Amino acid sequence: MELKTLTPELAVAAQVHAGDLREISNAGFRTLICNRPDGEGNDQPVFAELVAAASGLGIAMHYLPAESGKVTDEQGRAFGALMASSPKPVLAFCRTGMRSTTMWALSEAGQRPLPEIIERAARAGYDLKGVVRRLVNGGKTPVDVADATHEIVIIGGGAAGIAVASSLLARQPGLDIAIIDPADVHYYQPGWTLVGGGVFDAATTARTMASVLPRGVHWLKAAVAAFEPERDAVILDGCRVVKYRQLVVCPGLKLDWHGVEGLVETLGRNGVTSNYRYDLAPYTWQLVQSLRGGRAVFTQPPMPIKCAGAPQKAMYLSADQWRRAGVLRDVDIQFCNAGAVLFGVADYVPALMAYVQAYGIHLNFGQTLTAIDGQARKATFAQAQADGSKTQVVREFDMIHVVPPQKAPDFIRVSPLADAAGWLDVDPATLRHKVFANIFGLGDVANTTNAKTAAAARKQAPVVAHNLLAARGAAKGEARYDGYGSCPLTVERGKIVLAEFGYGGKLAPSFPSWFIDGKRPSRLAWYLKERILPPLYWEGMLKGREWLAEPEMVG
Repeated sequence: MELKTLTPELAVAAQVHAGDLREISNAGFRTLICNRPDGEGNDQPVFAELVAAASGLGIAMHYLPAESGKVTDEQGRAFGALMASSPKPVLAFCRTGMRSTTMWALSEAGQRPLPEIIERAARAGYDLKGVVRRLVNGGKTPVDVADATHEIVIIGGGAAGIAVASSLLARQPGLDIAIIDPADVHYYQPGWTLVGGGVFDAATTARTMASVLPRGVHWLKAAVAAFEPERDAVILDGCRVVKYRQLVVCPGLKLDWHGVEGLVETLGRNGVTSNYRYDLAPYTWQLVQSLRGGRAVFTQPPMPIKCAGAPQKAMYLSADQWRRAGVLRDVDIQFCNAGAVLFGVADYVPALMAYVQAYGIHLNFGQTLTAIDGQARKATFAQAQADGSKTQVVREFDMIHVVPPQKAPDFIRVSPLADAAGWLDVDPATLRHKVFANIFGLGDVANTTNAKTAAAARKQAPVVAHNLLAARGAAKGEARYDGYGSCPLTVERGKIVLAEFGYGGKLAPSFPSWFIDGKRPSRLAWYLKERILPPLYWEGMLKGREWLAEPEMVG
């Protein structure tokens, strides 16, 4: 028989027969819970037969039956009580294991994070979407009434969410739009590289959420727990239900700080920093200024990540500062990249390699940061070998700039909107969900292959706005996104390699080469990054002004 593990203390299975009990006992199980009513099928023994067959095997037997598809809140609580009082490990069974899994999930609601419950069940082969509202509600059946209803609901108040709301309102003023986001502050994240390089003050990259939301948009200050796309509903923490006619999903991605052992415990001290956090970017600059010699390590995790050039930007600006301070030759700079190339678009690599050589940077490809011991100032990497195996490399450091592994947010990853890898599953051109026609997505959460940058969201927002309105009959034709992304690679203070490209690495320059040649370091590109792009973001992109962002139209 097949046993499916939910936790170290609990497994579930399909119908158990008397002949299975010795195998179950030999496997170490000490308690058996039957969740299938006697007489449900012609192929099942009654529970009393199993009790008799279990005699002498040291297995405690419990009968907690539920009708198929009708597990009650009380049964969930009773299952939890049995788990708490019974010898471990426990095996629970029904016809397929679904009722047992549902009871376990209801008993764990409020004790474990919802995504963990759903993921554990999914790994065992059970889909809990039918009870997700009850799980959000602490294992209790909520009243099936919407707390709010809006024509358009946008998940996420970051660059993508606000830009698409503004684009919609610019096209059709007065639309009933709600943005769901629990944050109080909106950040201009592209500026954090320059904060870490001593160019920007961190405070200039932050504004209150209330000050940047478009006028007339409803702000639901809450976190999303789950989706019910078949019912056109979003479930918020606390089991509040928000209904929509159309949904736009753009909550960004999750920085998995816990994905590197020991990282959380040492971030912000012991020379461990990251420009991927608002509060740590100033610490990067402090470390760079104070380092007069020793080893500086810069890491890059496996793709996809937010702004693929950001790990290098931090390194080049740091190296430039050490050169200006006259200590560059005393600093051993190590770039440890989980990937196999310096940059994914080959046209820009020669310019970057010139700086790698000028700064004396040592490139280490195929190396993924797995652990950090801050007090010992040691970092452990998994080194990929040609035969697919991995070895361990330990590096000492005086400072280390860490880019954490990144993935889709938990509530996206376990939802019916996600692809097999956990990212929002949208058409790469129209940005419409591949299954649910009234759902669109953009920004870092989407499974499109473009670079995950604010510049990409700036181009995607008008596409989503137009296609959403076209679906409502309020616009004609179809807008298409070409995969545009921009990565201004700050190779030194005052010069930038302006990488602009679309799907497949096709170059997509915004300016003629005589003005800015993106394949060469440029002072004009630096001026663009430092002086033009911040106001373009705050006063252009977030206000629905689509300068240099008009979408390609078909039909």
